[in-house]
Amino acid sequence: MAVETEATIEERTQAFRDHVTSGGKVEMTDWMPDEYRRSVLKFIEMHANSEIMGVLPEREWINRAPSVRRKLALTSKVQDEVGHGQLLYRLAEDLGKPREQMLEDLMAGRTKFHNVFHYPTHTWADVGIIAWLVDAAAILSQKALLTCSYAPYARTMQKICWEESFHIKHGYDIVLSMMNGTEEQRAMVQEALDRWWGPLMQFHGPPTPVEKDKDLAWRIKSKGNEQLRQEFLSMYVPRILDLGLSIPDPNLRYDEETGRWQYTEPSWEELRSVVTGHGPRSQERLAFRRLNYDQGEWVRQAVMTAS
Repeated sequence: MAVETEATIEERTQAFRDHVTSGGKVEMTDWMPDEYRRSVLKFIEMHANSEIMGVLPEREWINRAPSVRRKLALTSKVQDEVGHGQLLYRLAEDLGKPREQMLEDLMAGRTKFHNVFHYPTHTWADVGIIAWLVDAAAILSQKALLTCSYAPYARTMQKICWEESFHIKHGYDIVLSMMNGTEEQRAMVQEALDRWWGPLMQFHGPPTPVEKDKDLAWRIKSKGNEQLRQEFLSMYVPRILDLGLSIPDPNLRYDEETGRWQYTEPSWEELRSVVTGHGPRSQERLAFRRLNYDQGEWVRQAVMTAS
């Protein structure tokens, strides 16, 4: 049995790096450097965590939806998101971490989920803003994963992006209906937008130099944080304004000379605090997830016994 020397591993790692940077794909059964495996696993695990934690702000409104049609639509969206989480945890398991360990780490606060899911929802307008704008920010990131060097993730993202596009339409329909409603409803949407704008601007993370972004270097993702934020602003600022809403940032403007949006710098310290479990609803959401997990223990036991 051949023993790999340090030089051999370095050669294989360099060949692997050349492969992915030139557009090559990696399958689960292929050899990969430990650093790449850890990076892909961490990325997918956080994505999976975000999907199952992301349903919690919206599920609170299923029973309070203003009509049966809205109730069914929101239920369907929540079901989709949970399904996305299941798909992603399965991918992460293939990279060597058991699902039980991932869920335990999530519930213990050892791993992260996206900042936007640490905040409270106050009105039905929040449901519309989340599905329209938060999901829009998410799908820009997700579309940048369609060319991911880890092929199983790229393939899975095709299904997830397709379903997320419907979620955006669902959210826009809620917002549009309210903006065509009463003055009180319009004020409700504006108030929700005011509260969510900060977390939205933090969503893609702080600007990171390309040479320091390992996920870009390994081609796990194809676009940097600031590029995604600029795309979000270019696509959605005009749409927000067209609805008669105002954006709560007096410094937001498009610079014709640079071709970039200028905006008030988000609080990156707040972002770091929130994603490490210190957000307004972080502990409440994690406590609910732990309770839900404990209550489902008998189901898992029954399934495992039957199999």
